Amino acid sequence: MESFLKPDGIQIIGTQRSGSNLLRVILDQSEQIASPHPPHILVTFVPLLGLYGFLTEEKYKLLIADVVSYVKANPVPWDGVELSETWIFENSTTYSLFEINRLIYETAAIAKNARYWCCKSMANVHYAANLEQHNPNLKYIYLYRDGRDVALSFKKAIVGEKHIYQLAKQWFTDQNACIELSRKITKDWFFSLNYEELIANPSKVIQELCRFLAIDYSERMLDFHHSKESKATASAGEMWENLAKPIIKDNTGKYRKELRAEEIDIFESINHQTLTDLGYKLDRPENKRKQISENDIEGYNNENDLLKKSILLNARQSDLDNRGPQLAILKRIKSQYLTASV
Repeated sequence: MESFLKPDGIQIIGTQRSGSNLLRVILDQSEQIASPHPPHILVTFVPLLGLYGFLTEEKYKLLIADVVSYVKANPVPWDGVELSETWIFENSTTYSLFEINRLIYETAAIAKNARYWCCKSMANVHYAANLEQHNPNLKYIYLYRDGRDVALSFKKAIVGEKHIYQLAKQWFTDQNACIELSRKITKDWFFSLNYEELIANPSKVIQELCRFLAIDYSERMLDFHHSKESKATASAGEMWENLAKPIIKDNTGKYRKELRAEEIDIFESINHQTLTDLGYKLDRPENKRKQISENDIEGYNNENDLLKKSILLNARQSDLDNRGPQLAILKRIKSQYLTASV
């Protein structure tokens, strides 16, 4: 690769199933932002770093090769992006997974001649300190949605936890990490975006976001559903099908019809303060005082395991096939490095 003006990063944070792919493809319509579908590099590879041991030059090159292979196997391909292991190694200022992550996303921005790259791996909020060390001009977009609707969406998705208790705990952990980060980051670098407001007033919200990013707003950003990226994402998995459609303005409050009263009670008992802080009303204020016993939690854990197995058994074969290549790479990595360490 030739020399380039280093693009800056945008990190979307929060909890998945909050409209982040919608926001991603909207932003990707801007010529100034490259926002490819996320392979979730950090949440996938941070737990595997122990397999590589101390990152010598040789081991760092192996890590680069494995991460690049994983990105290339993403269910939604990175169209027009050629990843070079040699370029990533030569441009690394230190041997770190966070350098690899940055340089892979920079490659996407360079390919588009964009000012920003954008990563929507929302759980990266838990790596904020490392991200800022390797991305000094990083801007955050905190996208939040009513957690009860998030939980309902996760219950139907091929990924993630399935019991309302685990989903409530996850949402609590993610939102509070985002809120805590917002207190540390200056407002020039942190933008809070409410999903319900986004779908109700998309033009207004996206124009505000463009001002925050100091980029031009274009009406075509809201015509995302006609784009090649949206269509490719929608065809790659059942949980992304809505990206091939215009914004669904009434996609809120579905949990009231589809979650059981007991499930809503569990979610609100864990998240009553966080829901309130984010501007959502409790369906039953008395849930502030609801207690969950250890015996209940044990039962929820067992049920969650069964539900996760069930969702995979009933998933569309095409969805499983699209995820197969990445799973094969992870299986190979674990087998290869565990065997080598014996």
